[in-house]
Amino acid sequence: MLTTRSAETDRQVAEIEELLRSVATILKKRGRDILADFDITPPQLDALLVLREHGELTMGELCQKMFLACSTATDLIDRMERNQLIERVRDTSDRRVIRLRILPKGHSIIGEVLAARRAYLARVLAELGAEDKEQLIRTLGLLNQLMTRG
Repeated sequence: MLTTRSAETDRQVAEIEELLRSVATILKKRGRDILADFDITPPQLDALLVLREHGELTMGELCQKMFLACSTATDLIDRMERNQLIERVRDTSDRRVIRLRILPKGHSIIGEVLAARRAYLARVLAELGAEDKEQLIRTLGLLNQLMTRG
């Protein structure tokens, strides 16, 4: 059965999209401002976060998860290795395979950057009461779940 969207639904969808885009833009800008205090670029942080979430990955796997061309990622990984954020290690089950592993300095920077980002968000969210924060968590969690599904 086909359903028709009402003008009210269209208005709500447009407003939600605009608000999400605005929040994403603000978070991206503040995130970049915060990174200026650290010796790391946004793509390097993204790579570290992917590796933290998924564990040791091959270059190809990392490229796939970051939607990067392998030629772009090679330069990125070379710089990260020079800065002692990650290392290339041979896979224990197949010595032909090279995996990327986060080094202690990389873990440390992740922790510091996320702490700074969360401190910023805590200042912003201080305006909200506990109930509003819980509602925001539920709503964003549901939106994340729906968007992850498809």
